[in-house]
Amino acid sequence: MRKLALLACLGAASTALAADRPNVLFIAVDDLNDWIEPLGGHPQAKTPNFVRLARQSTLFARAYTASPSCNPSRAALMTGVAPYRSGVYSNRQAWRPAMPDAVTIPQAFRRNGYWAGGSGKIYHGVYPDPASWDEYWPSKRVQREGDPVPEVRPANGIQGTGNFDWGPLSVPSEEMSDAKVVDWVIQRLRASHDKPFFLACGIFRPHLPWYVPERYFRRFPVDSVQLPPMFDGDLADVPQAGVRMARPERDHARVVEHGQWKRAVQAYLASITFVDGLLGRLLDAIDESGHAANTIIVLWGDHGWHLGEKRHWRKFALWEEATRVPLFFAAPPGTPGFPEGTKPGVVSHRPVSLMDVYPTLLDLAGLGSGEGLDGRSLVPLLRDPEAAWTPAVTTYRRMNHAVRSDDFRYIRYADGSEELYDHRVDPMEWTNLAGDEKYAGTKESLARWLPSVNVPEAPEQPSDRRTNEVAVPD
Repeated sequence: MRKLALLACLGAASTALAADRPNVLFIAVDDLNDWIEPLGGHPQAKTPNFVRLARQSTLFARAYTASPSCNPSRAALMTGVAPYRSGVYSNRQAWRPAMPDAVTIPQAFRRNGYWAGGSGKIYHGVYPDPASWDEYWPSKRVQREGDPVPEVRPANGIQGTGNFDWGPLSVPSEEMSDAKVVDWVIQRLRASHDKPFFLACGIFRPHLPWYVPERYFRRFPVDSVQLPPMFDGDLADVPQAGVRMARPERDHARVVEHGQWKRAVQAYLASITFVDGLLGRLLDAIDESGHAANTIIVLWGDHGWHLGEKRHWRKFALWEEATRVPLFFAAPPGTPGFPEGTKPGVVSHRPVSLMDVYPTLLDLAGLGSGEGLDGRSLVPLLRDPEAAWTPAVTTYRRMNHAVRSDDFRYIRYADGSEELYDHRVDPMEWTNLAGDEKYAGTKESLARWLPSVNVPEAPEQPSDRRTNEVAVPD
């Protein structure tokens, strides 16, 4: 497995003239679900710069994470090795010891004559990868600086929940670590380069805690905040394996008990709006840099997020809200693997995976299509957004998988229990059809996409606490 991922990258056209290659602006946003305006997940979202990016991109409206957890999702995307083949299933497993020979996306580009640099959260914060980069800010081992915090914590009054907190800050936006990350990336966009660049920008918000400047909160008066759609009996037909992931007796019970549901939604919307402003700065900078005509832009979120749907909060589950992610690709005309460039404002509704990001970037840059990687190039969908495609697979912990097709979500847990939802009539996944014999054929056809290999869990590793980000509890 390790050799396959390595050879896939080494098989790229490393002798090609680097000067003829497009640049890459690689933007990651942490814990961002489908509440941005182009995806329509919340009617009160205010994200004009995500709309702006959608107007110049192909938006994959049904993109899904490899795993609804920061570390396994990012390790899978950056190496092209899915969790069920790497054994990296949780936030407590150092991914590099599990895949010592894996060639990451920036490493593949460096081997083809690129300068690779970046700032912010690209890998899970406690497990950075210095070998991926020529330059990183603040350093190759510290991906971002710390953030301001409220004077009194927890700001939401819910004791004993760590970073599960939210509230406004009395500081200017410029003091936020994400703003400093974007400042550094903009400096590199403005700089002259003697090589094509692979430039990564990892934006931390809307990851918890939801602390952003007060002016973003004011855009969403709490009394008018709309909660996500709810169904009282939502968990009644969910198997125990799913209920254990939801943990309704913990986060959800505490939020309701403290009267914080609307304030949490307000804080998440405020955090997304803060991120949207940073995205606008990046888009302005690329337009003004002189690089726009020769730069591929990709923006992705590492996984989705629940805010009370199925009485669940955070990620760490296999339902739509935890697994659906933003994914945008913009490629200019003349891109080697896609000379016509992406058509502006195109939306593909085919289910795709974040595993597809690596081979797509290689393909677009003319560096091969990533044979041996677990994803596949999305260039055919860039040409025809409604071309036939295969379902997307998401894994959370060992032997728990979801398969998302055009119309259905099928979940099978390690104990063999199942869920099946028909998204044509049930977009909120309120009715589990897995026990209905009428859908036996549907389950059988979807089960064919379940991984046939589920390697043992990689050993848990102590994290380097110098890296400024405490591991998120599973």
